[in-house]
Amino acid sequence: MKQHSIIFLKIVIVLIGIVALAVMIRFPLTEGRAVNLDLYSIYSDPFIIYGYLASIPFFVALYQVFKLLGFIGRNKVFSLDSVKALKTIKYSAITQSNLIVAAALYIRIFHAKDDDPAGFIAIAILMIFVSIVIATAASVFEKLLQNKIKSENNV
Repeated sequence: MKQHSIIFLKIVIVLIGIVALAVMIRFPLTEGRAVNLDLYSIYSDPFIIYGYLASIPFFVALYQVFKLLGFIGRNKVFSLDSVKALKTIKYSAITQSNLIVAAALYIRIFHAKDDDPAGFIAIAILMIFVSIVIATAASVFEKLLQNKIKSENNV
């Protein structure tokens, strides 16, 4: 039964990645000011490019979660590889939250006077909170695994 759960979680992680990638490709085409633009103009926009570059830590964290599930499936959860994966997830979440803060500040400072950035800022605050929760959880699990590994080595 344990293997079925891990396979299910791996499928969920892959689906999250596919949906995120699909949204990143599709959303710029439907965004308000880009409706009447050609593809080159849409995807050469500096904010869209920043969005793609800022998504790299998200996909790195997804890959590390996938690897961590593999370690759990092979009963290697109490290994240095698991600790390294959790550390990478933590740093990816911290980096992601910093990049979202930078984007929110940019939008807040440089938005057009007739545009209301409240929706974007609200979503940014939510995503910052989610990133901080993920970083905190990864840090707690990392410390727990490190302590467990140290206690096993001392015995």
